[in-house]
Amino acid sequence: MGRRGKFKPKPTIPGSDDPRGMGALIPQFIEWSRVKGYAEATLESREKFLRYFAQWLDTRGITRPQEVNRPMLERFQRYVFHYRKADGRPLANNSQLAHILPVIAFYRWLTKSNFILANPAADLDIPRKVKTLPRQVLTAQEMEKVFQQFNISEPLGLRDRAIFEMFYSSGIRRGELSKLKILDVDAERGVLFLKETKGWKDRTVPIGERALAWLEKYLREVRPSLVVPPDDGTLFLSKDGHPLTPGALTDMGAAYITAANIGKQGACHIFRHTMATLMLEGGADIRYIQQMLGHESLNTTEIYTRVSIRGLQEVFKKTHPGANLRRKPPPRDPERLEKLEEEENTEEEKEALLSALIAEGAKEAAPPPPPTPDGKRKRNLARRLLGSRLKLLPGEVVRPRKTSGNRKKKEKKKKE
Repeated sequence: MGRRGKFKPKPTIPGSDDPRGMGALIPQFIEWSRVKGYAEATLESREKFLRYFAQWLDTRGITRPQEVNRPMLERFQRYVFHYRKADGRPLANNSQLAHILPVIAFYRWLTKSNFILANPAADLDIPRKVKTLPRQVLTAQEMEKVFQQFNISEPLGLRDRAIFEMFYSSGIRRGELSKLKILDVDAERGVLFLKETKGWKDRTVPIGERALAWLEKYLREVRPSLVVPPDDGTLFLSKDGHPLTPGALTDMGAAYITAANIGKQGACHIFRHTMATLMLEGGADIRYIQQMLGHESLNTTEIYTRVSIRGLQEVFKKTHPGANLRRKPPPRDPERLEKLEEEENTEEEKEALLSALIAEGAKEAAPPPPPTPDGKRKRNLARRLLGSRLKLLPGEVVRPRKTSGNRKKKEKKKKE
């Protein structure tokens, strides 16, 4: 029995019927990149942005890369710079680079393969790559409020809770989670084995007992109903039995964060940023955080030292004479702090643990603010995507969707 659901085929690239056209040469370039060992995510990105470039050329009556010259590439670069998204905002510098770098690599390959004599993209001035800080980082209380949005009485809601508990616990990327297999989880040792991650590197990361408890519940109660033979062992499945795509994970994460109404936006990566920042504020060495995140250079991980301002605030309050309006509070009892640190958190059976976590999360989460028109709108948008997976707020009522006249007629015919 085959898998449920169908994937839409990609539209053809202009010039596919011409052996020297863009439609014939772009697939050859992608295949060459695959042979050279580039990651699948890189290949998908290159193909996506080269399709955009080919469509831009097609609107100007050009289907062959040999007809492109340097002024034309600079014109495309200006088009990308002045392009505006649906919300009216321009593309960020790194997004502009994502459009231009595949074109440069494509023309470099065309020159080496003797499809063209001279490379018009050589020495093309490109936008400077900007190293930005993570836009949003959640606090532990805000994270608990997000987890209160999952309706765990629904199978897919329970699956989603296990997914985002794993994001929060391990800080892995969405592409890494979508490729996880059941055998990649070692519950006894409390680790995940990630294969061929960014940069074609394998790595092992720890995962917390809380995330493992939700994962075991998902594997026991939900996954068997989602599997469609043959089972390839993919850990998280969609309702159709397919592996979850990174895009679907992004939509889910954004919807749950929107529904939480915490005044911050984000998706899967915000869980990664939050994990790293909270660990750093908790006293973790930055080298261990680098290992967890899979960063090759420590410079990449150091952005979290700029995001984590709590340590700087503490030093500022202790040393700056004008930092505090009131007198300093009396010092805490060191003996009591020592006892609290030495206490060990003993755990009950899995079901009792999960019940305690739900209660604890409900207690830690801040009380919901009074509903505002904007808050209601965001809840409605999140519910459109998540449906019954989104937990109802106290007093919240969901109206049944209205069906059109044509749909009613179709349903009536089916009954007949």
